[in-house]
Amino acid sequence: KPVVILPVNFAICNGVSVPVSTFSSNISGTTYTWTNSNSSIGLASNGSGNLPSFSAVNNSTSPISAIITVTPYLNGCAGTASSFTITVNPLSNVIVPGNSTVCSGTSIPASSFSSSLPGTTFSWTNSNTAIGLPGSGSGTVPAFIASNTSSVIIAANITVTPIRNGCA
Repeated sequence: KPVVILPVNFAICNGVSVPVSTFSSNISGTTYTWTNSNSSIGLASNGSGNLPSFSAVNNSTSPISAIITVTPYLNGCAGTASSFTITVNPLSNVIVPGNSTVCSGTSIPASSFSSSLPGTTFSWTNSNTAIGLPGSGSGTVPAFIASNTSSVIIAANITVTPIRNGCA
């Protein structure tokens, strides 16, 4: 009887293209059928051959998983079915403070962010360090003194990226 050699369990982020998962066996000429316990991850509920490429889907607020069970066949004989798990992590959102206009020399308090998904962390970038704020950081934007040494209005865009379970 053939034995199937499977990929290891893996986690992926919502919206990521999952490449083909190739199966192999201890005996050449083995074919495969597979079932998926949770087609809501973006993969069909069953098929034959290797696991095709698919776009991972998870629009919920928690990770979702699917158990992929693969059965090897050779010359009409079925080998023992084996399984692996694909977990699709959701993307986090970020709730940011509103825009503000300030005068040079004003003390700007730290700005914190939140998300509807617990466990979310944040990284941020600043498009214009001339305002007195570093170019990037993680967590909250630190307190700083607004700076403008020019005679014209300057602006900066602070871009915040939420990160949860490795998904940004």
